[in-house]
Amino acid sequence: QVQLVESGGGLVQAGGSLRLSCAASGLIFSDYPMGWFRQAPGKEREFVAGISRRGSSTQYAEFVKGRFTISRDNVRRTVYLQMNSLNAEDTAVYYCAGRQFGSSDYVYWGQGTQVTVSS
Repeated sequence: QVQLVESGGGLVQAGGSLRLSCAASGLIFSDYPMGWFRQAPGKEREFVAGISRRGSSTQYAEFVKGRFTISRDNVRRTVYLQMNSLNAEDTAVYYCAGRQFGSSDYVYWGQGTQVTVSS
């Protein structure tokens, strides 16, 4: 079955950096556009960044533009989220997700990794 496993979360001071990874199995990874989402306590889950199947196109939520970078390695079947200049508002559980090409619905989800930014 499809598995997405995130790693790389943790506690970091404001202004610091983290790199999240999401390893995929059970699917033809290069066939799937991928994304990162996050959910803070008491808030709705929100889109953070997305990347096309080959990595040639990326999209970002306004609140992370210039600070976060999404990338992928189709050989390693892994998608990354490099997060710089972190602030307390970035504290959340971060999820990676995959959607079928041509659909806007993300159908595969990881279990999430906690990111906590101390101010």
